[in-house]
Amino acid sequence: MKIYDRNGQEVIVDQGQNNLLKLLYSHFLGRCVLKVLTLPFITHIGGMYMNSSFSKRKIQPFIHNNHIDMSQYVQKEYSSYNDFFTRHIIEGQRQIRLEENIFIAPADSKLTYYPITENIQLKIKDSLYSLEDLLQNVELAKQYHGGICLIFRLTVDDYHRYCFVDSGTKEKDCYIQGIFHTVNPIANDYYPIYKRNSRSYSVLHTDHFNDVIYMEVGAMMVGKIVNHDLQSFQKGQEKGYFEFGGSTIVVLLKKDIIDVDEDIIRNSSHHDETRVLMGEKIGIKKRKAMLK
Repeated sequence: MKIYDRNGQEVIVDQGQNNLLKLLYSHFLGRCVLKVLTLPFITHIGGMYMNSSFSKRKIQPFIHNNHIDMSQYVQKEYSSYNDFFTRHIIEGQRQIRLEENIFIAPADSKLTYYPITENIQLKIKDSLYSLEDLLQNVELAKQYHGGICLIFRLTVDDYHRYCFVDSGTKEKDCYIQGIFHTVNPIANDYYPIYKRNSRSYSVLHTDHFNDVIYMEVGAMMVGKIVNHDLQSFQKGQEKGYFEFGGSTIVVLLKKDIIDVDEDIIRNSSHHDETRVLMGEKIGIKKRKAMLK
């Protein structure tokens, strides 16, 4: 799998974290380690460390190793690694396309497009989900058959705050607890994945794109989803942020709502991702939907 920018140039990113996790998940001893690391008290300790001043020493090596341009971000003295990880970008560094017919990326990320078929299998953080399994709601999933699924994969070097894709109102968040299934390799014969990540989603009643499902998927270990308590919102307004850990946003749209940009569809058809920035155009409202 490759990553391309909007000009069609390949983007090279550090895959060290993903490669390590794949190695751990694919071996019995690795899964034993992960079984321990995902115990609640271990993740709690990990979270405490990332929020402590002791974690500050990790910041500068991380910036150097991931070639992060800190001139884009608000300058401050960070109190912990998580304080750095959830840093604010300087206003104006991301252009939010506010036109009513433009559908925007909610975050800096690597984007994959999927048309939603009845038997779709979505690959999210190396786990496969049916739409019903992802939402834990069969009736809701049926409403999006024939629509579009957009998966925005955030890597550790990305800006980890995300925004609303349109103005509107939202329903109550639905939280689904993550689980780590087994360390027994024979289970792979019956259940080909070993984890289900924690996730939070809500139905957004948007002003221009019908009802949109917006889901945040957290990391298995110390990652945490933090959403702001909002019932109404504006396009481009911050919805929340992820604390440390690779994270993903999933957006579901109903049938005949938008046309996704051709470069994104083309890259996804080759199992490649498209590098997008928060607020940039990734699709346009279908003319049929505009006339309704």
